[in-house]
Amino acid sequence: MLEARLRREIRGEVSFDAFTRGRYATDASIYQIEPIGVVVPRDDEDALTALRIAADSGVPILPRGAGSSQCGQTVGAALVVDDSRHLDRILEFDADARTVVVEPGIVLDRLNAELAKHGLWFPVDVSTSAQATIGGMTGNNSCGARSLRYGNMVHNVLEADVWLPTGETLRFGPVGTAADGGSARYASLVEAARELYLREREEIAARIPKVQRRVAGYNLDLVSAGPFNMAQLLVGSEGTLAYFRRIKLKLSEFPRHKTLGVVHFPTFYRAMESTRHIVELGPAAVELVDRTMLELSRRIAEFSGTIAKTVRGEPDAILLVEFAGDDRGEQIARLARLVELMGDLGLPGSVVEVTEPAQQREIWEVRKAGLNIMMSMKGDGKPVSFIEDCAVPLEHLADYTDRLNRIFAKHGTQGTFYAHASVGCLHVRPVLDMRSAEGAAKMRAIAEEACALVREYKGSYSGEHGDGLVRSEWIERVYGERLAAAFGELKRAFDPRGLMNPGKIVGAPKMDDRSLFRFKPGYATRPVATGLDWSEHEVGAHNSGRGFAAAVEMCNNNGACRKLAGGTMCPSFRATRDEKDSTRGRANTLRLALSGQLGPEALTSEEMYRTLELCVSCKGCRRECPTGVDMARMKIEVLHQYHLRHPRTARDKLVAHLPRYAPAASRLAPLLNLRDRVPGLAAASERLLGFAARRTLPVWS
Repeated sequence: MLEARLRREIRGEVSFDAFTRGRYATDASIYQIEPIGVVVPRDDEDALTALRIAADSGVPILPRGAGSSQCGQTVGAALVVDDSRHLDRILEFDADARTVVVEPGIVLDRLNAELAKHGLWFPVDVSTSAQATIGGMTGNNSCGARSLRYGNMVHNVLEADVWLPTGETLRFGPVGTAADGGSARYASLVEAARELYLREREEIAARIPKVQRRVAGYNLDLVSAGPFNMAQLLVGSEGTLAYFRRIKLKLSEFPRHKTLGVVHFPTFYRAMESTRHIVELGPAAVELVDRTMLELSRRIAEFSGTIAKTVRGEPDAILLVEFAGDDRGEQIARLARLVELMGDLGLPGSVVEVTEPAQQREIWEVRKAGLNIMMSMKGDGKPVSFIEDCAVPLEHLADYTDRLNRIFAKHGTQGTFYAHASVGCLHVRPVLDMRSAEGAAKMRAIAEEACALVREYKGSYSGEHGDGLVRSEWIERVYGERLAAAFGELKRAFDPRGLMNPGKIVGAPKMDDRSLFRFKPGYATRPVATGLDWSEHEVGAHNSGRGFAAAVEMCNNNGACRKLAGGTMCPSFRATRDEKDSTRGRANTLRLALSGQLGPEALTSEEMYRTLELCVSCKGCRRECPTGVDMARMKIEVLHQYHLRHPRTARDKLVAHLPRYAPAASRLAPLLNLRDRVPGLAAASERLLGFAARRTLPVWS
């Protein structure tokens, strides 16, 4: 019924097949939950229709952007609505007021490319800017490397037009001392939020951490008895309260000049200890890169040259310290003060000064790829995101990270550290094998101890990447029963039937429920007699004899292959904007097929053939995917397996044997060249041989 009605009433794509649902069952987290179906709306009218049909059927709905969430926000047993393909327009732009109104599916880099023509940018510069959508960033309350200067999404969203699960359209924005929205429903929501705030303001003052990076729960602390902005209440709500239709953003002037200091440290502790002193110089960003990330970067072709040119010796950590403004001389002077400061701190000669914009961009590209670089580790253990972005006051950062390392050692592992040292929010990932029960048990134990540590330092357990499936469980632990109950009341005020992205923030499952994992209990891949040698990927106990599957599983779903500009990867996705045609979509499909989740013959099926058909074997992913997913090579393997069961087509044979028959065929040149001259022959060749009628063929001489 649901599928049939959607197909009748929606002009966009409606997919309920196993292959499509499998591709949308994961994001960049450790989780995998198969959706009920997938809708790719053609426009906002389609999206609203999908929302109303789902509500009529009592089916949960999950709006989705790039699907690059770290915490499982964009997976669930719901109707997934993919905004990223068509809902990506700039609707209004006011250069004088420095505002822009956009649809939720627009990618940050594309938006900033348009704004740059006017000397403006949207400064919430997340590392996934090449694929992250504004809707996803708003839902997640994203932050970025330069939040020290520009703040989080919540500080840069002015208004939001949304749909409630009932299909009502409301505009959320600044309100006065009285509920003065555009409808009775809006007024009731304003009053509900205000009443909750007034009732719980003492609890809010006592429980909400006094750090910039705090994105857990709902933003009740930004409500007040007087004026406040209702749009800020929706920022960070992870699609659990309403569906973003359009979002009004505050823009900033792009700084004309930047300088960058690459500060080298002999120990990780010294780097963390020095951060609070560096911040006093007023930098725009202070970002950490640890030894693990440096070593992995040296092995990746795209980044090895930059590391060789920038990094001196073998530091245990480096800090990237950026100064930005309109006066070049001032930025150079501030860089000189950094050099002086490091000398005063006992580290003379530790700063590599970078003033050329091109080299600065290269260095920042390494930092932006931090997550994918960390995930390029081969073997069973991978850096796992669950205490990914805890934030503590800067004066405690060195001790906090030191104690975390001791916790990791206690549980027989180590952690990777990188990112936002300037605001005490490091991306910390213990290396764990999430295929095993032991890995899940260690994750729970480390999470318990890390949470206690964050509370001791009066920090935030969720500092940037949101709650999702991995951290919603901890909201009550950190914020207390009263605030957790208040969040539940707010959710029910907006969404009484619980249809908007259920299981996130309110009513969450246990974060270590292995039935929700990508590698569930009993996960195994089927043996394949491969045509190519994949043994280099057979690292670790779980990968012995399964090199091809291990190579496929290197994809961490972060979605770098979804970028729309720069480099090569992935040309077919850029042409179609279809998840199926991204390197990630293909790798996910292969993983599901190899593990038997798409049926016994999925690897050699027509659906798999179509999944790989538009891969042009350009090798862009081999160089540009930081985890090294080589889809061109995988396509060779899959075609080999496919043709063991399916005969080759006439087109295959004509192309493959062209050198053999060309001398004889050239004698028939006048006849063969009629294909593109006589009406109807091109269409006939498409039907009979598979050569597209819309393209001309080479002319025979």
